[in-house]
Amino acid sequence: MAGITPFTYCHGESILHLLDVRCKFFMICLVSMSILSAHFLACFFYCLILLFFFKNSNFNILSTVNHIKYFILFLFFIFAARAITIKGDIIFSVYGLPITKQGLNQGFLVSFKFFLVMLTGMLFASTTKPACVKSAVQWFLKPIPFVPEKRVAIMISLSLGFMPIIAKQAKEISDAQKARCADLQKNPIKKIIRLISPLLKKTFLSAENLVFAMESRCYSDDRTDPEFTQSGKEIYFLIGSFLLAASLMAL
Repeated sequence: MAGITPFTYCHGESILHLLDVRCKFFMICLVSMSILSAHFLACFFYCLILLFFFKNSNFNILSTVNHIKYFILFLFFIFAARAITIKGDIIFSVYGLPITKQGLNQGFLVSFKFFLVMLTGMLFASTTKPACVKSAVQWFLKPIPFVPEKRVAIMISLSLGFMPIIAKQAKEISDAQKARCADLQKNPIKKIIRLISPLLKKTFLSAENLVFAMESRCYSDDRTDPEFTQSGKEIYFLIGSFLLAASLMAL
């Protein structure tokens, strides 16, 4: 089984790969909003569902988690901040900062929810082609007046396509700086500035080259409307997503 990286499509023939992109888009929006008010038992149940689809799509969950280790570190800071700032029954103190039972519970729950939403987004991105995401956004925005749905759709599609490129460029810059002993710098702010400055420059140059390439090919918004393929199981997934959303809000 292969691991998946954020915002990168992986070819496959699983249930999620064959599902209509409009159905997946609606499901991910519905579940992501429903999980905000969910408690731990409901989140744990949803985590089991995600693990099932990871296995069905032939993705390695451990390798996937390794790709988002920095995001997990960010979740740890959220957990620690909640544990310190939420008032309640004090369990112990660290350097004079009280750690409460209510803070630990809320910190873990909030971090767990962010983690589930991240896994959901990665599963969606890894089973859906960026062109299909563009088509779904265009389809959903088409009935809304005064909204240039084709332009918004291509902007979102290009943004998703740039994510793995930016991640790759960040790794190349980091490796180049480590080769020059930049990792010996102890000041974290200086390290971040030295990474972000060349990364922004590379990103803007890549975006400019893309604009020139699109203009040279006479790109315009007047293009043929997309065609959607259906697996025939969309109705079952829609019913299941409504039931799941109701369970997340009720439990």
